Amino acid sequence: MSKILFVMTGADHWTLADGTRHPTGFWAEEAAAPYEAFRAAGHDVVVATPGGVEPTMDQGSLAPELNGGQEGSDRVARTVASMSELKHPVKLSDVDLDDYAAVFYPGGHGPMEDLSVDTESGGLLTAALDSGKPLGVVCHGPAALLAATRD
Repeated sequence: MSKILFVMTGADHWTLADGTRHPTGFWAEEAAAPYEAFRAAGHDVVVATPGGVEPTMDQGSLAPELNGGQEGSDRVARTVASMSELKHPVKLSDVDLDDYAAVFYPGGHGPMEDLSVDTESGGLLTAALDSGKPLGVVCHGPAALLAATRD
């Protein structure tokens, strides 16, 4: 079995242009659906965040109207609740890319708060691109690419 690295936001808010803090985190379905697919294919998933903090789910991402109704919302919520990897993330600074077959960045507004400026994440992205390993970034996850610079 190969391991897939999920790099997730550690932010629980997004600072808006006027300085106010909007509650956020990762988008539930953008983590749950790939998680289910990777696990069904026999892969292990490891979650990493800046500082190894437990990622916060954006509660708005469970709105029934965003998940095809209450049944869809409940299914996504069950999947997220089953993701034990969320409870014990590793620190981005402790990640060794050689341990993983692929890297995946779920979205949500949280990555715009922390991953967009996180040098550990930026270095990991650059290394993943250089390695040729599969790299997936979803929805607002590409905000993390802002930190992927070369000196």
